Amino acid sequence: MTTDTDIQLSGPFKAVDSSGRSHDVKAIRIYDEGYGIIDVFVDFAKPVEASAYKDHVLVKQVIDRLRALGYVGPDFAHSDPGLQESKLIVLEAPEEFSEFAKKKGWKNLAEEFDDE
Repeated sequence: MTTDTDIQLSGPFKAVDSSGRSHDVKAIRIYDEGYGIIDVFVDFAKPVEASAYKDHVLVKQVIDRLRALGYVGPDFAHSDPGLQESKLIVLEAPEEFSEFAKKKGWKNLAEEFDDE
């Protein structure tokens, strides 16, 4: 589910998990503003395994998709297990991701306090 506070980074694509199952990714998105650490939301068309956010093969394909769109930097970690849902995995982007996100319209609210 997207809202007007979301920035869509990628549209639909297919990704395969470590057991060879194909998944239809609907979108990769982020919130349009935040404080430093960026959560990356990966929306799926159908429910995925509860442990999908820890599936290195699946997560690598998401990161590869972002790299194809211009992201340069290290791989992501998974976010808090409590944020995961049946049709959504949430990844925690490294600090280097913020430069890519800014180019897409993301605003770092922490920078407002840097001048003080």
